[in-house]
Amino acid sequence: MRKRIFISSVQKEFAEDRAFLKRFIEGNPILNRFFNVFVFEEDVPAADRTTAEVFLSEIANSDIYLGLIGNQYGFEDSAGISPTEREFDEATRLGLERLILVKGHDDQKREPKEIAFLRKISPELIRRRYEGRDALLTEIYASLDHILAGDGAYHLLPFDARPCDHATLDDIDENKVRWFVSRAREERGFPLALGTSVSDILSHLKLLDRDSQRPLNAAILLFGKNPQDYHLSSEVKCAYWHGTERIKPISSYKVYRGTLFDMADQAVDFIMSKLDRRIGTRVHGTTAPATYEIPEPVISEIIINAIAHRQYDSTGSVQVELFSDRIDISNPGGLNPSIKKEQLTQIHSSYPNNPLIAEALYLARYIERMGTGLTDVVRQCQEVGLEIPEFIIRPQECRVLIRRPGEHPRTIIDESSQKSSQKSSQKSSQRRRQIISMLSNEPYMSAENIGLAIGISRRAVMKHIKILQNEGILRRIGPDKGGYWEVMNKNL
Repeated sequence: MRKRIFISSVQKEFAEDRAFLKRFIEGNPILNRFFNVFVFEEDVPAADRTTAEVFLSEIANSDIYLGLIGNQYGFEDSAGISPTEREFDEATRLGLERLILVKGHDDQKREPKEIAFLRKISPELIRRRYEGRDALLTEIYASLDHILAGDGAYHLLPFDARPCDHATLDDIDENKVRWFVSRAREERGFPLALGTSVSDILSHLKLLDRDSQRPLNAAILLFGKNPQDYHLSSEVKCAYWHGTERIKPISSYKVYRGTLFDMADQAVDFIMSKLDRRIGTRVHGTTAPATYEIPEPVISEIIINAIAHRQYDSTGSVQVELFSDRIDISNPGGLNPSIKKEQLTQIHSSYPNNPLIAEALYLARYIERMGTGLTDVVRQCQEVGLEIPEFIIRPQECRVLIRRPGEHPRTIIDESSQKSSQKSSQKSSQRRRQIISMLSNEPYMSAENIGLAIGISRRAVMKHIKILQNEGILRRIGPDKGGYWEVMNKNL
């Protein structure tokens, strides 16, 4: 049975947050299995009862009191007590589990009675403060996660450890299992021999249900003949955009399906095939070495993490997008509550969302399980002078932004080839001529719009403009905002 959460607050001050929390909790594929939410303005039909009667009766039918404390104390009854305080007192009397979230850190902005109410709460309960919608969701998720853990709800199996509905051993691809065993033996000293039966290998990996011997969800995702027959959203969407925004036409778009290993390899190949690379000389051998603008291990680690730790209950998919200034990798599902965002780039214990999947990826050396993967990413980026990736963590999404260095004209430079260098110089001159032409016709045109028009990043446009200013070809008239460009010499 689902637990009922009663949200209590000054309605006017928290109108948007109340509705947002209800949508979030009841729309989350995990939380909605355990909780539903009562919000007065959405859940009470017209009736011949006072508001106070409705509130108090609904609290009696609830399991959790969630109080949002802001700056306003709210409406006061004849005794000078607000409905929010009355509801808190009733929840306390009934012995409900109480969660208190305090908006903001500056108590000086609160009304005196709200401060007094907050002081009344403080000796009894641990309260959490938050700033902004994302922080509110983070605190809500962590609090409800704590309740579920305390109730033993996590004895329910995680997604990857549940039997896959209607699947049998006939859905497992024997060749994929043999490939895995060969690789795991070589990479991690996997103990089973290549000739071991498929059922024994899956049993060793704990990928078969003990009672029915049916494959678990993890088995189908890792070794299935057609994993998307059972898990349609298990796919990776890859897109290559011309500029810095999602503006059509898309230069290249692929949807990869298959096993998790297949999708990881294909997505990494998609990005690496489109990154700039520098071809060195053949001084040290017959083959000229290639150096990519972003190291392949950085791309691989982030993409495989997204595949390994995504929420497979979600209808969303992993998305890998290449822009002119960045790579944007996102996956459905939030960060494991046991890890804080600031710990991601530090060595930390490993808390995989899908432990059986993570174990198989570890054995094939697709990931590590010591919490060192992202620290390696940071180190590798620093070694080649790249910015540290940006992590954007939300309760229903994790995103990683990897910034690309400089501009990306999609040229391949052979250091031993003067001809290639000349082509690059010619392309830069061509782009500067394009910029001059655009600003001659539209002096107020922004660098971002120029970049979108000619297919380079805003940063690259500003680099060209700086050169044109230094050469006395362009001059800025007025401030950055509201000013315009004057073309001094159109002949470049």
